[in-house]
Amino acid sequence: MSGPMKDTLPSRKDLLAFIRDRSGKVGTREIARAFGAKNADRAALNSMLRELADEGHIDRRRKRLHRAGTLPPVVLADITGRDGDGEFLARPTEWDEQTHGAPPVIRIITPRRAKPGEVAGIGDRALIRIERSGEEISGRVIKLIDRAKHRVLGVFRDLPGGGGRLVPIDKKQLGRELSIPAGATAGAADGDLVSVEVARHGRLGLANGSVVERLGSIKSERAVSLIAIHAHEIPQTFSRAALAEAEAARPALLTGREDWRDVPFVTIDPPDAKDHDDAVHAAADPDARNPGGYIVRVAIADVAYYVRPGSALDRAAAERGNSVYFPDRVVPMLPERISNDLCSLRPDEDRPALAVRMVIGADGRKRSHTFYRVLIRSAARLHYEQAQLAVSGRPDEITQPIVPKVLDPLYAAYRAVRCARDQREPLDLEIPERKIVLKSDGTVDRVVMPQRLEAHRLIEEFMILANVAAAESCERTRVPLIYRVHDEPAPEKINALREFLATLDISLPKGGALRPSAFNRILAQVKGCDVERLVNEVVLRSQAQAEYSAENFGHFGLNLRRYAHFTSPIRRYADLIVHRALIRALALGTDGLAGEVDTRGLAEIAANISAAERRAMKAERETADRLIAHFLADRVGAVFDGHISGVTHAGLFVELDETGADGFIPARHIGDEYFRFHEPGRAFIGRTQTHRLGDPVTVELVEAAPVAGALRFKLVRHVVARGQKTGHRPPKWRKSSRRLHSQASN
Repeated sequence: MSGPMKDTLPSRKDLLAFIRDRSGKVGTREIARAFGAKNADRAALNSMLRELADEGHIDRRRKRLHRAGTLPPVVLADITGRDGDGEFLARPTEWDEQTHGAPPVIRIITPRRAKPGEVAGIGDRALIRIERSGEEISGRVIKLIDRAKHRVLGVFRDLPGGGGRLVPIDKKQLGRELSIPAGATAGAADGDLVSVEVARHGRLGLANGSVVERLGSIKSERAVSLIAIHAHEIPQTFSRAALAEAEAARPALLTGREDWRDVPFVTIDPPDAKDHDDAVHAAADPDARNPGGYIVRVAIADVAYYVRPGSALDRAAAERGNSVYFPDRVVPMLPERISNDLCSLRPDEDRPALAVRMVIGADGRKRSHTFYRVLIRSAARLHYEQAQLAVSGRPDEITQPIVPKVLDPLYAAYRAVRCARDQREPLDLEIPERKIVLKSDGTVDRVVMPQRLEAHRLIEEFMILANVAAAESCERTRVPLIYRVHDEPAPEKINALREFLATLDISLPKGGALRPSAFNRILAQVKGCDVERLVNEVVLRSQAQAEYSAENFGHFGLNLRRYAHFTSPIRRYADLIVHRALIRALALGTDGLAGEVDTRGLAEIAANISAAERRAMKAERETADRLIAHFLADRVGAVFDGHISGVTHAGLFVELDETGADGFIPARHIGDEYFRFHEPGRAFIGRTQTHRLGDPVTVELVEAAPVAGALRFKLVRHVVARGQKTGHRPPKWRKSSRRLHSQASN
């Protein structure tokens, strides 16, 4: 390609060549600089790029541009076979074949001295760093995400004549039991959770297997979470070296820190929280230049002081990526000596913290901020409802003394910040959070939907402010960090959403920059109507998943240009990296991010912890499903109210209103007439009935499989929400007494 043109727009051919040949980040700004495009030309340039994206020539995801059908630097891939030289071959896990054709083949390079986690096999899924040499695409395994299913987890059931059978724990394998011959049980007792090596899959009869590991009895109190831990290979024990480092750690002293022990910080957490790593304080700003403004301080436990780069504790935390929370236990990222003791901001105890002091204007906008390494002494440990009751005029003996000077200023500052937040217009989704309360024997007592209070929003908004400040400080000093990013919805999901909304006579405008406010207007339009639940569900599913990245492409849901997780280093490795980046950027100590760590190295860490986060979410969700399936197992034949939460060719998914439990209605149990699946409308359409996402239903529980966490229902009654098109013009929406509140994760 010739050199950049000046004072003119590039041709389509030149644009494609520039995007193809450019290394590093490519965005509208880089293109404008290269071709000398002026501000007046930006609209025309953006229009040209949109046309190229619509035609499939380029990919505009993540606010970056690259030739469509190419691979990013780090990709999740499946090992599918070997080439003629015996080298492993892989293909990307996610690839749009309809748009880009057959997925590219990646040749896996295995180092001679590879670690166990870097050696892949056929059927494995791995994070791979892409390397290019001419037309050939090769890659190196960063981490194995999922081993090939040569082993199966399940519950052993013994047989009278010896041996037994394995009942799989995976919903997809229900009904596919394995035969365990006598002599291959490894001493497993009836009801044991075991790992079985699959020996034979024949055409007739059950496949054979042999028990290779006994993992515990499902009759124990903590068996349900044990299933998820082993199924997802979540590390649950620390090395001797890591435990020794934790036990040897001593409380931090004031040396090298500012003394903030006279600042009356408070922690506000759930009532059952065991670690308390964030504390807040607010006061009116005495500066006359900021009338009506506030000084907000957020102090976060200084985990970086105790967990040094390259240490055994650091390696353990990096491997875990995050803590995993089950109803009956926590699998922590760090040993309890660190997470529940030295780094827990207990009241009336000196604790080291990395803190930010933020100046907030009367309009709620952050005017400036400064980070400090400090020693604090929390004044009180509160839970959300306790704080809310106190400011509502019902304090207890703990909150009574601190209402006027601590809690009232906090809430006043929050109300200012909330105004700025409303003007920013982040995505305004709220979903009820399901909380399972257990009995002392580990079984389910009840399922509750905790009320979302102003105290929750207060902490959330102050944490968002601190996270933004952390990202800004690192960027300002050009120190690499890991961002928390949230991409805008993919074009294909927006098109599907637009088609669906059209069935409700709701329009989603085409063209122009996509903003969260566009979704908020749709949600406001249906608020209080029968289709509110339905529209909330579909809008939520159209959104991308938040993740970690060494490159910044913003947070769509929060409507923020830069955002990083800074406020929970006890339970998230990403936050620990951001703490180290700040320490290095602001010269706050010698334990910051190493100078040789670059964006490429952080990209690998970001990909690893993003995968760990998804693993934790899946394990937590499956455990909740199993607990509730146990809870409902003796209620087969009972009738429940719920709503349709998913529609597929095979049938309907239903979520129960009382417990939030998920189950399935096979197509044969929906009704006597013939139904066809209508994908754009998320519906099953018959001659006289239509069943679609969000519809209220009454179902009968037909079967419960507690070990797999699976429930099967039969449709008893279906109520069609007004305002839906079912082949005829619907009546106008009516107001409904049932309201849905949902919230997207940051």
